[in-house]
Amino acid sequence: MQLRIANQDDCAGIIALIDAVYREYDDGVNLDGAEADLLDLDTHYFSRGGAVWVLVDNLRVMGSHAAVPHPTKPDVCNFRRLYLDATLRGTDWGYRLMQITIDWAKEQGFHRVEFWSDTRFHRAHRFFHKFGFVPTDDVREMNDGLQPYSERFFFLDLIDKTTGLESTANG
Repeated sequence: MQLRIANQDDCAGIIALIDAVYREYDDGVNLDGAEADLLDLDTHYFSRGGAVWVLVDNLRVMGSHAAVPHPTKPDVCNFRRLYLDATLRGTDWGYRLMQITIDWAKEQGFHRVEFWSDTRFHRAHRFFHKFGFVPTDDVREMNDGLQPYSERFFFLDLIDKTTGLESTANG
């Protein structure tokens, strides 16, 4: 198993991984809508100062995670695309994907991480809690997928606002 920075050749594997996860919920990837960013990692992530990681086993993408600077908040990083093959959930690979991305955000000087997560992903939400991510009451209705869905907003302060020091939050 190899955890590395993704490249454009990984797009099809990332799409297949995410589609497999969505199919667990009788849904699928919409490359004309919600998942259009997966067709061009360079444009949507790397050229914006972000990064995408993949977990690969025998050329098959088994996990993914992405981070990109928030377009209007310079100290905020948005996490996206944290997915793990069903056979690896509950192992330390999810932890590694999350931790490498948190470490990257800290190294880039971000003070906060924010993201929206599909409300159907209850297990993932428990996982986020282990890292100190805070769920909010903000929920938005989305219509850019193959079927309508809802997302909940999460955040993690990487800098302790009371001390100005790096937060020790991690899984």
